[in-house]
Amino acid sequence: MAKIKRILVPIDFSPYSMKALDYAADFAKPLGAELLTLFVIEPIYYAVPDLAGAAAGAVGGLIEEQKKAGKAQLEKLQTRYAKKHIRLRTLMQTGTPYQAIVDAAKTLKADLVVMGTHGRTGFVHALMGSVAERVVRTAPCPVLTIRIPDKR
Repeated sequence: MAKIKRILVPIDFSPYSMKALDYAADFAKPLGAELLTLFVIEPIYYAVPDLAGAAAGAVGGLIEEQKKAGKAQLEKLQTRYAKKHIRLRTLMQTGTPYQAIVDAAKTLKADLVVMGTHGRTGFVHALMGSVAERVVRTAPCPVLTIRIPDKR
């Protein structure tokens, strides 16, 4: 069995991804593994060409705001996990989430990806699938998905 040295945890700051990060931290600590968190900002594409030029400035501002907010949240995570004596490195990228996750897993030589998932159903799932599902199919390493049951 291969030793787990690096665990990649994609996060979007949702309760699902934060629960997956906590789970990965519990998993990493006794192994002495490094946690690599990845926040992906998905670019916004416009289907209507007439709006693309007029909205380009607004879209650029929105992406910059997402980057700024993401950086602040990632810094909070680093502080939080440093207090727990867990090695955590934060990363931020712009791109298609599943592809950015798979590329990061390859580039960073992750031994494991731990990510949250919640079930999308019906037409949306049939049309797009889920990020977790695509990562499971294409990642270069094992992927552990953490499902948080609905509180109904």
